[in-house]
Amino acid sequence: MDAVGERITGLIGRDVAAVEPVGGGGHAWSAYRADLADGVRVFVKALPPGEGDARFPGLFRAEALGLSWLGRPFGAPVPDVVGWDPDTLVLSWVDERPPTPEAAETFGRRLAGLHLSGAEGFGAGRDGYIGPLPLDNTPADTWAEFYAERRLLPFLRRAADRGALTPGDVRIVEKVVDAVDALAGAPEPPARVHGDLWSGNVIWQDDGAVLVDPAAHGGHRETDLAMLALFGLPHLDRVRDAYNEVAPLGAGWRGRVALHQLHPLLVHVCLYGAAYRTTTVDAARAALRGPG
Repeated sequence: MDAVGERITGLIGRDVAAVEPVGGGGHAWSAYRADLADGVRVFVKALPPGEGDARFPGLFRAEALGLSWLGRPFGAPVPDVVGWDPDTLVLSWVDERPPTPEAAETFGRRLAGLHLSGAEGFGAGRDGYIGPLPLDNTPADTWAEFYAERRLLPFLRRAADRGALTPGDVRIVEKVVDAVDALAGAPEPPARVHGDLWSGNVIWQDDGAVLVDPAAHGGHRETDLAMLALFGLPHLDRVRDAYNEVAPLGAGWRGRVALHQLHPLLVHVCLYGAAYRTTTVDAARAALRGPG
């Protein structure tokens, strides 16, 4: 048994028959498929020993607790957390199926149910991560305050510090921060959101989808839907239509898509540099135009 298998056994107390690298790692961690001796298959994320405490404190804890929190209300479509420690995360294995319109409709209804299950406030009782970047989840009284202070400004500063945005770009995004109260639309109660719901974090099933890699917190439900649209999702219109049957979106939601996409775009500027500069600035300008 290799070193990863030994870590799995030490963490969950079950023997491992085989371990194979798979896609789904990235950044500083690696991903594996592990077949346990009892026939169960699991998915594993692993950091080099000691990296969890040294470079990414609380990374796998945040993901494990976020998945458990998302799945708590009614059995939301997330993998089971089998075990975790600072350097290793073990989840139930999920086989992916081709996306179908029917699965998209089920996904939309279940996502609406997840959001409607609510949260105690805007933020979370723990900080988190989006990819390898830390997220400040300190609660705020309103979503607009939370979004400006915890999502836009920290990543705008990080992007500016690395020189990926020009001073003029920064001023455009700052205008969004200053106007976010007016741009946010009618107040809504805090929703239980995934927080990083791009298409790569949706694993299609015959009946719906399973959601992985959350940045879970109490937030605005339009954030998840805007993120699904950012990099494209099969059958997105079917997802939204089914969602609206359960939890109709507020008036003007289409005009707020760019506002909600601005945070993940700033994250991409921080991670990948100026390649995302133009898209980010365009989103800021679109956000300022609002519903129109």
